[in-house]
Amino acid sequence: MSHAHHQHDHIIPTKDKGVRRLVWALGVNVLLTVVQIIGGVVSGSLALIADAVHNFSDAASLLIALIARQWAMKPADMDRTFGYRRAELIGAMINLTTLILIGFYLLFEAILRIFQPEPIAGWIVVIIAGVALIIDVVTAVLTWSLSKNNLNMRAAFIHNLADAFSSIAVIIAGSLIILYEWYIVDTLCTFLIAGYVIFHGGIEIRSVIRILMQSTPVDLDIDDIVTSLKEIEYVQDVHHIHVWDLDEQTRSLEAHITITGKDHSRMACVRTQVKDCLKEKFQISHSTIEFEMTEYRNENGCKEQCLVPPH
Repeated sequence: MSHAHHQHDHIIPTKDKGVRRLVWALGVNVLLTVVQIIGGVVSGSLALIADAVHNFSDAASLLIALIARQWAMKPADMDRTFGYRRAELIGAMINLTTLILIGFYLLFEAILRIFQPEPIAGWIVVIIAGVALIIDVVTAVLTWSLSKNNLNMRAAFIHNLADAFSSIAVIIAGSLIILYEWYIVDTLCTFLIAGYVIFHGGIEIRSVIRILMQSTPVDLDIDDIVTSLKEIEYVQDVHHIHVWDLDEQTRSLEAHITITGKDHSRMACVRTQVKDCLKEKFQISHSTIEFEMTEYRNENGCKEQCLVPPH
């Protein structure tokens, strides 16, 4: 008979102080999007319209992040026994996918503008982009502290950071148009904005995919884990081992462990040492360990099972 020991350390989320920041950031970004679209149409600037489209995606990303964050705070129930914390990963996946698609859309529009150039009112571009830059910086500050250890919030933060760089690029383009009538700069800035968006979206989405695919964490090596567990007294073998991230804060492991010893009482001691090793050395706080028995023949030649062969 095998023995399984399954430890769940579910954390019930407390009230989220970052929600108010998200609401403020969402409000100012919606207002900014409206102003930028009007300004882009009046001035004829594709870069400003591109910045407005990107800023609209920022507002959408903040709304998605807000919904996902609220959903993730729900405690575990009978339908979601692991809780709802992966809701933020779903939000991050939606945001990053949208970010990348918008980047490709901007590339397409910039290519069209090369063949169909239009006159641009530089002063309108600079003024509106300057206002946008201020709001982008404020929004980035509001989301920065929330993004440090959270992919959902980091996706929203990257949206805003990219938009801040976009506004800087648009200001430069508008200034060059005013001074030298270099209208091509508007298109070149659109290419830069699109490239930045696609590059950073691609980097972040890989992290989300790894967690959702239950991949082994990038900083862990399964062979190192097995070697460390085998160094524990009475651990004879470790196999059928799986390691994955439940979310960004919780790593999970399941494994079968064969132990040696004279009686069942050693199993509890080994279990404690295994869990301590996993938590302290590999930051794995959630583990399922199944202890297996070894076969041996008794004095009558019959096969029996126990945690350790008799001496």
